[in-house]
Formats: sequence, C-alpha cells, structure tokens
Amino acid sequence: MKFESKVIHAGVHPDPSTGAIMTPIYQTSTYVQKSPGDHQGFEYARTQNPTRKALQENLAALEVGKYGVCFGSGLAAMDAVLQLLDPGDEIVATNDLYGGSHRLITKVHGRYGLKGKFIDMSKASAVAKRIGKKTKMVWIETPTNPMLNIVDIAAVSKAAKSKGAIVVVDNTFASPYLQNPLALGADIVIHSATKYLGGHSDVVLGAVIVNKKGLADKLYFTQNAVGAIPGPQDCFLVLRGIKTLHVRVERACKNAKKVAKYLERHPKVGNVYYPGFKTHPGYEIAKKQMRDFGGMVSFDLVEDKFIVAQKVLSNTQMFALAESLGGVESLIGHPASMTHASIPKKERLKVGLTDSLMRLSVGIEHVDDLIADLEKALTEI
Repeated sequence: MKFESKVIHAGVHPDPSTGAIMTPIYQTSTYVQKSPGDHQGFEYARTQNPTRKALQENLAALEVGKYGVCFGSGLAAMDAVLQLLDPGDEIVATNDLYGGSHRLITKVHGRYGLKGKFIDMSKASAVAKRIGKKTKMVWIETPTNPMLNIVDIAAVSKAAKSKGAIVVVDNTFASPYLQNPLALGADIVIHSATKYLGGHSDVVLGAVIVNKKGLADKLYFTQNAVGAIPGPQDCFLVLRGIKTLHVRVERACKNAKKVAKYLERHPKVGNVYYPGFKTHPGYEIAKKQMRDFGGMVSFDLVEDKFIVAQKVLSNTQMFALAESLGGVESLIGHPASMTHASIPKKERLKVGLTDSLMRLSVGIEHVDDLIADLEKALTEI
C-alpha cells in the first residue's frame, strides 16, 4: 500500500456495530466483561482503548514499523523511551536539540543518574568516536530544531549499533511522509504528534514506533504503568489529521522553498538555514534520506540583536508569533526566548542559535501572502 493510501486506510476499519467509516471516539473508562478475565482485549481505558489502538496501528504502518505506542505528549513519549535506560547509563544526543528534550535529559533524568553527552552529529565518523562503554542510547534529531542540521541516520545507526547502543530518531520535523528512520536502521522513532501528524494545532499527543517486540513490550508496560496516555478525543483528532498529512506537508515544502529563497536574497537577513539549499552542508544527505526538504526555515539578522528581531516578531500578521509547528497556519518563533530558553546561552551560541534567530513553520497559505508578510515585517527594522 502506498503512503497516500496508508494515511487513510492503515489500521482503520469501519465500526463493526454501525458501519461508521470514521473511527469512533470510545469515550469510556472501563469495559464490561462477560466473566472475570473475559474482556475481549479491552478491560480498562488506561491499558487499552479502541480509538487509541487504531491510531497506534496507523502510525506503525506510516513509519514502516510493527508497533505504535501513544502518549499524552511528545515529551511523555520521550520520557517513556528514556525509561528504557538505567542509572549510570549514558545517552549521546545531538547538540542542536529541542530545548524540552535537552531539559528532560539533563534536569529530570539527570537527577536519577542518566548521563547526557551532546555532540555535533554532522559526521558519522565523529559520532562513533564519542560513543563509549556506558553509551546505551544515541538520540538523533534530523532535521534538527531549530538549526535544521541534517544527520545521516543510516551511517550513525550503523556506528551506534556496532557498539551496542540503541538508536532513537525524533522524526517530528520531517514527518513519516518525508522520512522513515526505521527503514534506515534506527531502532525507535518518536514523534510529537502535536505537530505535522495532527496538523491543525488542536491536539497534544506523542508517539513511539518500533519494530522489535521486546522494545514494544517495555514501552507498553510503561504506557500502562505510568499512565501518561492520550484520551480518545485526542487520538481521533490525530487520526483525522493524518488523513491529509501528505497533502499538507507537500504544500508546506513547496512554500518553504520559496520563502527560504526570498530570505536568502534579503539585505537585512544574515544566515538562512534550510536543508534544501545546495550550499547547505547536509544537502546531499537530506536528498538521499528524505523525500523533500520540509516546511521549516530558520534565519537570523545582519544586526544580531534580540531587540531588532523583536520588531520582526511583532510585525508579522500571517506568521503568528507562537510556539509549536507543523499546523496548516504559518508560525514564527524566537527559539532563544521560547522553545530553547532552558538551554544556557553559551551552549546555544555554540550551535549558531543567536539572539536574533527566528524559526518559521511555513504553513499552507498562498506563498505570495507569506512573503508579503515577511517583507512588511522586515521593512520595520
């Protein structure tokens, strides 16, 4: 089954009692049993829910995996993955990492003995040298947030596995439509389904997809034992959003390419970070492992000051100033004070996350309107 058909049909079946083509919202906390233990697969909604089950099967199919496990948010999904590790274990992660992920590793799991090592993953050979005896997990973001660096999933996975480490890929920025890490050698794929999968900025949800039953069983155990689950309404919204995933992402990619080219030519813009540029250091890898270059663009200003960036951030109309990404509407954000505020300034400057850096989530509006909106805002500085 092709991807465009999977988003609509994989894991989704007409309701057996009514024939409803849309998966019902099973808004229940428990299920009646015919006799003790005879629960026909459903006993308590923290453990199982038919709406969630359909979403988990759909997501597994989209990522060319076997098992999907859903959680109440992307960070709840990440927390469950980190619980695969033991105190004293080390995780090697991209140094250009989402601020919430960095915080979860260092401020939460760090208190319980997890060691985080944050490195440049632009070269697989360099990653291999940083994997030590205590490294049990390698955490990849690609494209990274917000610098849009590209990591060679196949090469890093090969290097990590040769040293016995599990490979996790946060595939939120690419979505399953553009990239399938499990097919490239990763062990675990994670998503903030809040973003492109949901696609309409109306739900918060996280997902993990794996191929190995042993990993799946551990994640299902945590899902049930900890209980950080999504409700059936949230699962329904993501299922509905996924049906147009390919159409939305394709349009966002086309718009982002034109927006990036516009910014590249603007005299007040400094650096433009977009993996679709042939000058981007990760262009060839992105071209190899992605179907397109995504809907995200980051840029900073020639006059690298927050007060100058603030004028741009305050004067866009179509690009709404807000956190998150991947919705149908375009968003603009300031990572240093918003999504990455928890990362020390010294650390963020090392990866190029400057005071004037702005991140765009390019939506599906008409691209001429988006460019006109940026043009107006940039004339204000």
